[in-house]
Amino acid sequence: MASAELLHQWTDFYVIVGSSAGALTGLQFVVIALINETQAASSGLEIRAFGTPTVVHFCVALLISAIVCAPWHGLSGVAICLGICGGGGVIYTLRVIRHARTQTGYSPDVGDWMWFVAHPFAAYLALLVGALLLPSHPVAGLFLSAAMALLLLFVGIHNAWDTVTYIAITRQQKVK
Repeated sequence: MASAELLHQWTDFYVIVGSSAGALTGLQFVVIALINETQAASSGLEIRAFGTPTVVHFCVALLISAIVCAPWHGLSGVAICLGICGGGGVIYTLRVIRHARTQTGYSPDVGDWMWFVAHPFAAYLALLVGALLLPSHPVAGLFLSAAMALLLLFVGIHNAWDTVTYIAITRQQKVK
């Protein structure tokens, strides 16, 4: 099967994932506005450790969608772009670990480390593997890349929800 036809089969999937990621990026801006409105005792360090990665994951899901939906004539360009996204994401996740450890306003629990670090790290690493597979095993590479775009979307949804519920609980405790 020609690579252009193979990529075209994924268009609907990526339109859904990409538009969801774009819309949810806007939602994260609302979450940050809520943080500011609640006058929570958070600093830029907490936002950099927990809020910014959520936006990054949404944006990478959107970027993956745009890459795969672009009018490519072969898979090598797609593989290079997805490989850059995966490798960059692995490096970025390592920076998130450093930011999460240096902030002092919130003490992450095991679930936080899973959702804010382990799941994204695995997604970016698997995206890199999918990109490497793409030229020799295009179907497997595309399925793996699609699954990782979806995982990043789910991680972002979970983390945005986690942030909103944390804010709501913190706000309610301050009222009491």
